[in-house]
Amino acid sequence: MTHVLVTGAASGIGRAIAADFAARADCAVTAVDIDRDGLATAPGSPVTADLAEPGAPQQVLEHAWRRAPVDVLVNAAGIYPSLDMLDVDAERWDRVFALNVRAPVLATTAFANLAIAAGRGGAVVNISSGAALRSRPGGGAYASSKAALEMATRAAALEFGPHGIRVNAVSPGFVAVGSECNPVAEDYAAAVSVNPLGRPGEPADVARAVRWLAGPESSWITGEIVRVDGGSNAGAAHLPRLWPPRDLEQEGRGR
Repeated sequence: MTHVLVTGAASGIGRAIAADFAARADCAVTAVDIDRDGLATAPGSPVTADLAEPGAPQQVLEHAWRRAPVDVLVNAAGIYPSLDMLDVDAERWDRVFALNVRAPVLATTAFANLAIAAGRGGAVVNISSGAALRSRPGGGAYASSKAALEMATRAAALEFGPHGIRVNAVSPGFVAVGSECNPVAEDYAAAVSVNPLGRPGEPADVARAVRWLAGPESSWITGEIVRVDGGSNAGAAHLPRLWPPRDLEQEGRGR
């Protein structure tokens, strides 16, 4: 039986990940979130915790480990408040980084220490974002936190690899999750959903990628950031051409 711990499991992408693993007969899921009511209907064994508290990630891992050694850790908890850079203050900046960076780093460290002490390997999958590569107005703190998380993913992969612990990340494009922290208007969703595949993402799209990265099919993959974004990272297909198409043969003769 594979024991999977998923943070942020009460809603959105985290909930879809927990459900995807829980649907497999060979998986037992520990679902972690600050939202007690959401956890009540989420798949898995619920653990309520505020992972932004410094000691919470380690406490959660130790609690879950007592149930059974954890094989897979998925760090999906995160917040995306709309926060202009002109309005940044220490409290709000620190809250974003505490949950989006420090919590997954401390959870991964706790997981690795427990696994190494038990002589076991394992897999960690962090949930990043396309914002790690490009910010937008109001998203500077969030984008900065996800960029930091991607580097922490690579650093952990480098150091934990010799112990048989793989660390990767999935970077979703726009996925509508009904966030209460930062509700998304329809016109905004339409604007950021433009991609070569022509549709916004669904939580299940991300969940399937996470399960693959955590499984044996990806056993020689670590330190990678897998973009699950409908091709958004490939370029801006919706922008106009810089110039009209030309006859390349004619253009070549003029040189």
